[in-house]
Amino acid sequence: MKKYEISFIVRPDLEKEAVSKIAKDFEEVLVKNGANILSSKEMGQKELAYTIKGQKTGYYFLINIESDNKAIDEFNRLAVIDENILRHIIIKL
Repeated sequence: MKKYEISFIVRPDLEKEAVSKIAKDFEEVLVKNGANILSSKEMGQKELAYTIKGQKTGYYFLINIESDNKAIDEFNRLAVIDENILRHIIIKL
């Protein structure tokens, strides 16, 4: 299994509970597809470098995992579809 670092930004105009639920849902997607979560961190609301989808801030999350390609592919697919995710990046360590 390979190690990955996933970072994603959630829209700031959602309720705090909704933001937490989105993060938990994406963690569950990873686990259901065989990923082992090493660490998960909510980094809070921060200002974006530039406006994305009309938003100037966003809630940042960072997840470190061990996984094969199946979990990464599914996370990427769902993050692209979900309108509440402003940006995401997956880095192989």
